[in-house]
Amino acid sequence: MSQITASEQVTHHRGGVPPGADVPAPVKSQRPRRARGSRSTLLVRGAQLALVVLWLGAWDLTARNQWITPVLAKSPEQSWNYFAEAVENGELWSNGQATMLAVVIAWVLASIVGVVAGITLGLLPTVERILAPFLDAANAMPRIALAPFFIVAFGIGTQAKVALASTLVFFIVLSASRAGVRSADAEWLRLSAVLGAKKHHLFWKVMLPVATPAIIAALRLGLIYALLGVVGSELIAAENGLGQLIAQYSSLFRLEAVYAILILLAVIAVVLNQVMAAIERQLLRWQPPTDH
Repeated sequence: MSQITASEQVTHHRGGVPPGADVPAPVKSQRPRRARGSRSTLLVRGAQLALVVLWLGAWDLTARNQWITPVLAKSPEQSWNYFAEAVENGELWSNGQATMLAVVIAWVLASIVGVVAGITLGLLPTVERILAPFLDAANAMPRIALAPFFIVAFGIGTQAKVALASTLVFFIVLSASRAGVRSADAEWLRLSAVLGAKKHHLFWKVMLPVATPAIIAALRLGLIYALLGVVGSELIAAENGLGQLIAQYSSLFRLEAVYAILILLAVIAVVLNQVMAAIERQLLRWQPPTDH
């Protein structure tokens, strides 16, 4: 056995590290990473703002120079004038409220049913194999073709819009929930069972946490599809709503109003997506951060 020299002993007693010992890597400060993240966010926001400005400029040039059909060549200023007038007289507020009410109802109902059905099918593979062809066939049907059926069955009120949008959200959440439950590692399940875990423990402690990210992502996507389904139903027939405004102004060839409403729908979709992204980050904060 090698002898420890006097210098090594002194180094050890003084708190130093003897030669040949493993030196732990220094902990990196989080400040540079946060600074890089802030700069990256500013860069992204700046690029997005530049794209919006370029798009508005191209739109304005196209309208002023009549590069397209004059009926379609409406400028951003004309659309803004309609938007200001519609906000002032309450037209956009009342119709937007009707649209968003149907969106929220459809999203909540379809999400609850989709999560329960998806988890159930994930836990019952035999039942899933029996129902899979029928679910795939139902999901393949174009929803807009079902709009007349829902209108006849529920009328032109909120119920028809909710029914059509729910068929879109349901299958998205169903598929994600089923796949999320089935993605649980078989080795984890076997090990947990060997250690004495009961079936309800396996579900709550293993399967559900594994499936949660997929379910939340599906809920985030489903909210946007709920908006698409409601507006699509309103385009065909509805008492009120932003989609009904689009159909009305399209028939009158008031394209500046149509453009303004479409931009409003795009802004609503972005806001909904950002809200769901923030909720997703909060609910999944237990996950390790992703390095970019």
